[in-house]
Amino acid sequence: MVVELENMKQEIRSYEQPLVEVRDSLDLASKEQRIEELQRKMEEPNFWDNPEEAQKQTIELGNLKDDLEKYKKLETDKEDIETMIEMGEEEDDESVVPEIREMLDEFIETLDNMRIKTLLSGEYDSNNAILRLNAGAGGTEAMDWCSMLYRMYCRWAERKGFRIEELDYLEGDEAGIKSVTFQVDGENAYGLLKSEKGVHRLVRISPFNANGKRQTSFVSCDVMPDIEQDIDIEVKDEDIRVDTYRSSGAGGQHINKTSSAIRITHLPTGIVVTCQNERSQHMNKDKAMQMLKAKLYLLEQEKQEEKLSGIRGEVTDIAWGHQIRSYVLQPYTMVKDLRTNYERPQADAVLDGDLDPFINAYLKWLALKKKGQTAQQ
Repeated sequence: MVVELENMKQEIRSYEQPLVEVRDSLDLASKEQRIEELQRKMEEPNFWDNPEEAQKQTIELGNLKDDLEKYKKLETDKEDIETMIEMGEEEDDESVVPEIREMLDEFIETLDNMRIKTLLSGEYDSNNAILRLNAGAGGTEAMDWCSMLYRMYCRWAERKGFRIEELDYLEGDEAGIKSVTFQVDGENAYGLLKSEKGVHRLVRISPFNANGKRQTSFVSCDVMPDIEQDIDIEVKDEDIRVDTYRSSGAGGQHINKTSSAIRITHLPTGIVVTCQNERSQHMNKDKAMQMLKAKLYLLEQEKQEEKLSGIRGEVTDIAWGHQIRSYVLQPYTMVKDLRTNYERPQADAVLDGDLDPFINAYLKWLALKKKGQTAQQ
């Protein structure tokens, strides 16, 4: 008997339960019901009277069918793999091993992606995301670290086929970036990138240190959903201060040279939002207000969750002890997430945008955490 075939048989069997869990999470019966409902609507003569609503429902139908087809293909692929293993064992034919291995790897990757998708069920998980990076403790080194993180997220978005739009940019004094706000447009962008909220710590021999000593620097990452519809959050005029200033980006035609950039400070909470990339001061103010409302909404949600779970709020100091992830480049290379304990020695690959393993580990950790909190209530 070919040992590899027996091992692969055990491996494919180990995915029987995860496959059932994905089927249950997808709630396929409800999806099939919704598909029938949408198909009936599309057959009605007045379906395209409201083009915007019709377009939304057409996209929804496409996504539902896609989920259904992907799951059914997973079941078929599992059966095909099991059949090929049986045939290989009966004929004691090791030549089929590479082909089965390839099929099995593809099956595992597809199943894992579907499992992750079922975890993106939050109210705004499907929305675009807005990230703000702020250099913290570490001076010029921290500003350089800020630019490295910005590149990492741009590379990740590029791999996903997502679009990046820079909303605000403040260059460092000598090098790097003091702060940058940017929007990431793509399916489930917020659901995926919410894992990045917190303080990121870098340890390396600093190119800005003449003595060649190791240095630790910090950058905070804030993440919010891009909520286009009006959120029911009251913002009183007396609670905000609106400042205008001259745009100061990384250069290029998109940066407006007039004083059209907007900074809004919410006095009761100390939240500050900025926008300088729109074409007019009025548009920048509208975008900044939208961002402020999203942040206030998330703040309110966090307060409610803290009350339910009895946990203390997140600490936001950009310094020692408050990081979510460490990136060590010397004396060894290691990136470690301190919430999930997931780690990878390939720091260069991570900094080049290979973030999915960390994001996936976080989503699984978050699901288990929520499950535990629900069980305690």
